[in-house]
Amino acid sequence: MSGVTPASPSTVMPAASGPHAGKRLSPLRVSIAVGAIAALSLGTFVAVQSFDSAHADTVSPWFAGYVDVTATPTYAFETPAQPADQDVVLSFVVASTDDPCVPTWGTAYTLDGASKDLDLDRRLARLRQAGGDAVVSFGGQRNDELASGCTDPAALQSAYASVIDRYELSTIDLDIEGSALSDSAAGERRATAIAALQQARRDKGDDLAVWLTLPVAPSGLTEEATDTVAQMLDAGVDLAGINVMTMNYGSSRGTESMADASIDALKATHRQLDALYSQADIELSDATLWSKIGATPMAGQNDVKGDVFGLADASALNAFAQQQGLGRMSLWSLNRDATCGPNYVDLKRVSDACSGIDQGDQTFAGLLSAGFAGHPDLSASSVTTPDADQPVVDDPATSPYPIWAAESSYLKGTKIVWHGNVYQAKWWTRGDTPDDPVLNEWETPWTLVGPVLPGEKPYQALTLPAGTYPDWAGASVYDKDDRVLFDGVPYESKWWNQGASPEAASADPDSSPWVPLTDDEISELLATPAA
Repeated sequence: MSGVTPASPSTVMPAASGPHAGKRLSPLRVSIAVGAIAALSLGTFVAVQSFDSAHADTVSPWFAGYVDVTATPTYAFETPAQPADQDVVLSFVVASTDDPCVPTWGTAYTLDGASKDLDLDRRLARLRQAGGDAVVSFGGQRNDELASGCTDPAALQSAYASVIDRYELSTIDLDIEGSALSDSAAGERRATAIAALQQARRDKGDDLAVWLTLPVAPSGLTEEATDTVAQMLDAGVDLAGINVMTMNYGSSRGTESMADASIDALKATHRQLDALYSQADIELSDATLWSKIGATPMAGQNDVKGDVFGLADASALNAFAQQQGLGRMSLWSLNRDATCGPNYVDLKRVSDACSGIDQGDQTFAGLLSAGFAGHPDLSASSVTTPDADQPVVDDPATSPYPIWAAESSYLKGTKIVWHGNVYQAKWWTRGDTPDDPVLNEWETPWTLVGPVLPGEKPYQALTLPAGTYPDWAGASVYDKDDRVLFDGVPYESKWWNQGASPEAASADPDSSPWVPLTDDEISELLATPAA
């Protein structure tokens, strides 16, 4: 995601303390917090969704749209047009072009300059008086994130702290993309500084939730992105979550809708986070991992001309996010969440002030925020605690397919049950545990199909009437492509054999000379009238 830099940057001014002596809660925010606590005490879902871990119990799924602070025309985030707009992610704080250890807004305004020329501090105070709040995002695509150029560890930590203290933040967002992703040294500096800063604040009793915002494809995070997550975990940062930019897919989307591509991206990210936390010796449940994932689509026309995220995509993505229990939903950006005016002719050219599609009376923020009734500051106190899933014990009597066994071989297409889920083999496999966490989908031979459904019964192979093929006989010789029946199930010979029972095909399909006909083949035979 990128911001627009004004043509006439503000004059750099001396540093000064912010105007806020302390963040005050409005009556609206207090009532929300009390309602959330009441919801938890009743065990119901109102504004807070509880999961099965210490982390997820304190997570209140929230929505906050990004606001490009330096874009023209200025977006009035301080006067929310609807409840969905009351929490915002202000972007982007980046390194000054004169001194990489000095934080600026889009290189155009120092913190003091933004207060003077944009009235940013006063506008933020007004937003909070109305019950809203702000997260600040560091980085973005266009300019240098602080760690990219500031190599002095103390100065880097101080730069982050100056922004957090001035705007009295409980949650920050680190948007790492472009060249910043491949800068490993900067990643190490960033992780070390954020870990120290987070620990120092927690030691004083202050909250600091840290979100990483990263680009994603339908296949998941890139290796550079997973390395960035690993750097943070290795440094000891307690990540509130990973917010993936579900946008700008290009050719990686294929023929999928933007919503389906985004859902694939979120599922892949969940798998990758499982592996990353496992590598860091932090075992988390599926629910906790979902609560550590956020999604940020780009309203309407994306930077890639063929990618248009529509209102139906927003509804579908939100439904999936609610179902899985994502911890965060965002939008790029509130500046763009409106139909373009009649003077904006080229709708394929991305505007900073409109979406490029006809939204009617709907907004992306309104659609995406459904079910995300929490607020960032209500979740900022969450501390990640290991809480590995208790594996489901599979029951053969309620499993629609054979239960996976380490000693068995499985051909491509074979379905099995493991820990309450159905998996399908992508290629021949033996000894590969279906639910082992992996960073990349190609590392596992198994595809997760979905959970075992209530009331399912063991799979019963289709049979053919007696006489359709000869019954198998141990003394008979069989050539390639010969077919037989064994307990009514048809098998086909893969090569010459004698005395090899088809019964062994299920336990060792690779070595067996017999392969059972597929259900589709059997169904076709049953539907074909007898000659």
